[in-house]
Amino acid sequence: MKETYSTRALWNEAGKAGLVLGLVSVVYAIVVSLLSKLSGGAGVAFLLSVLKFVLWAGKFGGCIFLMAFFMKKFAAGYDGVDNKRSFRFGMAVAALSALICAAFSLAQTLLINPDEMKEAMDAAISSYSSMLDSNSMAAMDRMMENLPQLTFFSNLIYCFLFGTVVSAILSRNIPANDVFADMNNGQNQQ
Repeated sequence: MKETYSTRALWNEAGKAGLVLGLVSVVYAIVVSLLSKLSGGAGVAFLLSVLKFVLWAGKFGGCIFLMAFFMKKFAAGYDGVDNKRSFRFGMAVAALSALICAAFSLAQTLLINPDEMKEAMDAAISSYSSMLDSNSMAAMDRMMENLPQLTFFSNLIYCFLFGTVVSAILSRNIPANDVFADMNNGQNQQ
């Protein structure tokens, strides 16, 4: 027997689904970070770039598949779930998984690989230093101080928007619309 839809049920199920989707993205980021530390010749670099692309495509497709799976499971498990409520569920999943991804990116910037980010920014500053005046260099230094916050909020917004768009697309058919519902209701009344 199906449970009755409630806001509490929506957030409970969205929390579980958001955790799974967030962990998929975190595991992907960890694997790519570990692959980036491998070194070798041109052939190894090419293979690593192909592997990273395959992993990204798998993460991209896998997240869409998981979102559809969790939305269908939610719609099948609760009475009263229509396309609008399915979309709300998808948005809640997107918000919670985005929070996990953004928190990991903040932790990676501040705790896990702070030197890696500093080295990348120092390389960028040194390559553009001949084109920048002292005011621009000072602005770049101030931006470096705010980089963890910028990383967190940009990741949070991007992941939430991506998940919202995916849930908007998927919710049009979750639950499946019965195009003959009106016709069947008319026959049952006769």
